[in-house]
Amino acid sequence: QVQLVESGGGLVQAGGSLRLSCVTSGRSFSTYYMGWFRQAPGKEREFVATISWSGSNTYYAGSVKGRFTISRDNAKNTVYLQLNSLKPEDTAVYYCAGASNGLSTRRSDYPYWGQGTQVTVSS
Repeated sequence: QVQLVESGGGLVQAGGSLRLSCVTSGRSFSTYYMGWFRQAPGKEREFVATISWSGSNTYYAGSVKGRFTISRDNAKNTVYLQLNSLKPEDTAVYYCAGASNGLSTRRSDYPYWGQGTQVTVSS
């Protein structure tokens, strides 16, 4: 069984930065594609970013491209999401997720999920 635990969320002013971390345990982390999603109040959970098992391929939602960076450290079983130039509309619960079948933007392709970490951006 794969377990994912996010951390690093918090309250930040617009224009600020945060780094989210997601530590995994269980099956071999280095073979999994990892993704970040977010869910704002009253909205559906949406794709943010994804990274290949090697870290060589990444893909971002248009709303965060150029501001957020996904990375991973397979030696530490950890995936990161660096959030820069934050905007109030980035306020959401951020979830990391794991998949074994390749890069994907679809929630249904990720069988493993963390519990989420809250990011709040004040204006």
